[in-house]
Amino acid sequence: MISIRKLSFRTKINIKNIQHTVAIFRNEPANWIGVLLVCLFAYLVIAPIISILLNAVTVQTGDAFRTHAAAGSWSSYYLSRTLLSAMSKLLLWQPLVNTLSIATVVVIGTLVVGVPLAWLVQRTDMIARKWFISTLIVPFMLPSWTFALAWKTIFKNSLVGGQPGWLSALGIKTPDFIAYGYLPMVIILIIHFTPLVILIVGNAFKRFDSHLEDCARVLGAPLSMITFKIILPLIRPALLSAALLIFADCIGEFAIPYILGLPVHFNTLSTQLYRALDSRQNGVAAVIAAVIMLMGIVTLLLDVRMVREAKRFVTVGGKGSIQRQTKLGRWRYLCAVFPMSFVLAGVFIPLLALFLSTIMILPGRFDAANFTLNYWLGHHLTTVAMHNGILLTKAFYKAIANTLIIVGSASVTAGILGLLVGYAVTRSSMKSVSLFLRQVTFLPYLVPGIAFAAAFLSLFAVSHGPIPALYGTSVLLIIALIAEKMPYASRSGIVAMTQLGKDSEEAARVTGANWFTRMTKIVIPIQIAPLTTGILLPFISGIKGVSLFIILAIPATDVLSTYSLRLIDYNYDQAANAVVLVIALISWGGTALIGKLTGNSLADGLEK
Repeated sequence: MISIRKLSFRTKINIKNIQHTVAIFRNEPANWIGVLLVCLFAYLVIAPIISILLNAVTVQTGDAFRTHAAAGSWSSYYLSRTLLSAMSKLLLWQPLVNTLSIATVVVIGTLVVGVPLAWLVQRTDMIARKWFISTLIVPFMLPSWTFALAWKTIFKNSLVGGQPGWLSALGIKTPDFIAYGYLPMVIILIIHFTPLVILIVGNAFKRFDSHLEDCARVLGAPLSMITFKIILPLIRPALLSAALLIFADCIGEFAIPYILGLPVHFNTLSTQLYRALDSRQNGVAAVIAAVIMLMGIVTLLLDVRMVREAKRFVTVGGKGSIQRQTKLGRWRYLCAVFPMSFVLAGVFIPLLALFLSTIMILPGRFDAANFTLNYWLGHHLTTVAMHNGILLTKAFYKAIANTLIIVGSASVTAGILGLLVGYAVTRSSMKSVSLFLRQVTFLPYLVPGIAFAAAFLSLFAVSHGPIPALYGTSVLLIIALIAEKMPYASRSGIVAMTQLGKDSEEAARVTGANWFTRMTKIVIPIQIAPLTTGILLPFISGIKGVSLFIILAIPATDVLSTYSLRLIDYNYDQAANAVVLVIALISWGGTALIGKLTGNSLADGLEK
């Protein structure tokens, strides 16, 4: 009898708990929205990563004979082949060494170039300082492979077929190590990522209190001691953060090694992963992808730790702090030579070289008869597969349409989901849901794009239950791009919703407005600027991105970036360079549009 009463009492408690939970979900939509988003991102982010990791330890279809095991069974074959076999040096270790070597030298190079530039534009009265603030960051707005194609246009030699580079056409023989491989890749990546150092370190210089320098000078400290004992230690968190971010980006860089590395068989982890997938070595590709993921995650987790430790380096002195500019005197004109040289190398020369290459019949000849607009607007060209100029080619407009549909749909969806993530994170009473959404939507940022694409391919290449195989469809590209760009959209949404109080929404609730009405009539109109940013940032990044599309796209779903790379493979250099110029124009214009809509730009952080 007592046991029955105890059971009845427990049943009543459980029923009350269930009723209480249901009431919470009914009265606070952020809870059920959060749960739905948890399920969605668990499938779009975590499931692909788990799938690619499983591919590394399970026998793939077609490998039963060589592994002596049935397809789908557990096996260490791919781990052993990639890490320990006679082929492991070719498959993993040499590309790993190449990747680490490039990333390390690029980090050092960007700091050597970027820190002085940041100091000149932020802490001196150098001539044309404000103009340089805006112009020096342009190389970071452009697709990284813009510079690779410009380099190839100038330095290409006879090692690769097709038209020669400008120097070769002028009779100047370009050595292979200058035309392709390690050296040009390092130089180009330094040019591309130096603006990131200027942005991060420049902001650190901006917050630096000049009183510290003044006190050191009064005490008789020489300039070298002030620099190495005061300034550099206090901006160390910014230096480390920039270094780690650039290192992580170099690990996943694909287009530059693809254009300049493959002709001389100089492989990095990203190109080796692509080659493994292209040759149907899915198990080996899974191991390489896992290595890339691990490197990216460790690097960016170190960056998160650096950000936390940065709180120990307080460089703002409160109301009495000042940021005094160094007077260069007669040197203010001469010092401008350094940033101007960088602008020439990183902006004017690459873009001019690409444009001139699109209007030249023969490369390297600058007489008037050699210039033409046929590669833009011409008919009946002599090339085998392209009979019209790029602006009269259907495939070009199909690539534009695919780009707008795929990237546009993904960006709009990511922006809306980002706002919903912000709503759930800030409004949900379930702390576990909020914490999970914060972490899972940031996770794609920790995984280099080429590895994330491989993860999606491993999950969606075949059907799973009611979900059909999506490889070769635009749907796969859209959902992969949504997942990859969620770090941008979710952080924009979380910041926006954190700044929005509950008062306006509660007032609407009291008047009887349902959740959908509150979102469409109150929340979204108030947060239209962050929502726009959450859409435009993924759009710009997606327009110039290539790592994700090169793995998942097929000719029927070509976007502008993959279309240009296919033209490169066919040695249609003029057409490829024209497409890249269009991408660069869209990317730059989109970045400027964000500045107009939000009232901020990348350079604003450097201005006083």
